[in-house]
Amino acid sequence: MECKYFGKCGSCKIYNLGYDGQLNLKVDENRALFEDFFDDFEIFKSLDSHFRARGEFRITNHSNISYSMYGFDKKLIKIDECPIMLKPIFNLMPKLIEKIKKDEVLSYKLFRVDFLSSLNNQTLVSLIYHKPIDEIWEKSAKKLEDLFDIFIIGRSKGVKRVLSQDFIIEKLKILDKKYLYKQIEGSFTQPNPYINQKMITWAKKNSKNFYGDLLELYCGNGNFTLPLSENFDKVLATEVSKSSIKAAKENIKLNSIKNIKFARLSSEEFVEAFYQKREFRRLKEQEIDLKKYNFSTVFVDPPRAGLDDTTRELVKEFENIIYISCNPITLKRDLKELIKTYKIKKFAFFDQFPYTPHLECGVILSKKI
Repeated sequence: MECKYFGKCGSCKIYNLGYDGQLNLKVDENRALFEDFFDDFEIFKSLDSHFRARGEFRITNHSNISYSMYGFDKKLIKIDECPIMLKPIFNLMPKLIEKIKKDEVLSYKLFRVDFLSSLNNQTLVSLIYHKPIDEIWEKSAKKLEDLFDIFIIGRSKGVKRVLSQDFIIEKLKILDKKYLYKQIEGSFTQPNPYINQKMITWAKKNSKNFYGDLLELYCGNGNFTLPLSENFDKVLATEVSKSSIKAAKENIKLNSIKNIKFARLSSEEFVEAFYQKREFRRLKEQEIDLKKYNFSTVFVDPPRAGLDDTTRELVKEFENIIYISCNPITLKRDLKELIKTYKIKKFAFFDQFPYTPHLECGVILSKKI
């Protein structure tokens, strides 16, 4: 990828080695990190440009408004394009800012513009202001929405104005099947849909011979849950975010999947429910009886902090563990404990975040006999 802001914009920190060079650097570092655990790593490459489905851009709103990003010196620099963004966003950015410039209502005290797009070619734009927004703003924004065939949301302090809808529909192909996902503005979604497809496919392929029921913690909007459900009799998936759980429940309807139940619980709360230390009305209301599940496998995709102590002990109850990690350091800490009683069967690196130091990892473990 060529970008005229390499070395200036601080978003892409490893920019001088080319795509393959930055990937090799990260892979070598992580091979060394995990060499005591495993030695046969699968590597999944990203596209080298137009791979990112969401982005946040500050607005420099002086004499000539412009998108801005923080540079290596922590100061804002003006930009007019960002080639890591999916093509619908990349193509929209310059056209959108030109129209906003010419509209006093839309441009006045505009602070930030957020984009969310999909492989389904839908795009949602959030315009965020340091001023109240009202019906006059809404009329101007609606013209912009219709002109570019996009969805627009306005935000100011304590106010959210939705013109048409506050979500997009993503379509992912996993093996020979397509899945639809409702992705709500402000909720977590995987930033690189191409790598996301590869991660889900990898997890599904490598769990096809597992049996019984699946427990998933940190399930988000059901990103992994929906495809993995085909490998198991029943699935119980938990997530603490209200908006993510709402989307997840709508996603099973979109895909006509019958063997999944979602519960809004943190991982710590689920541990209490699993060991019958505490009863939760949220489980009773959905007629979820943990005693009726025959869990053989647990799937975890925790935040950067990794597994907390109680959850790490919980996952040892299961025959198989599928662990997706966005932080190799906390993954290594967790694996040190897990490999005492588990054997690593598969280990993969996924380049979710090209041109940054970050590398996503996937590990599948089975209990030692």
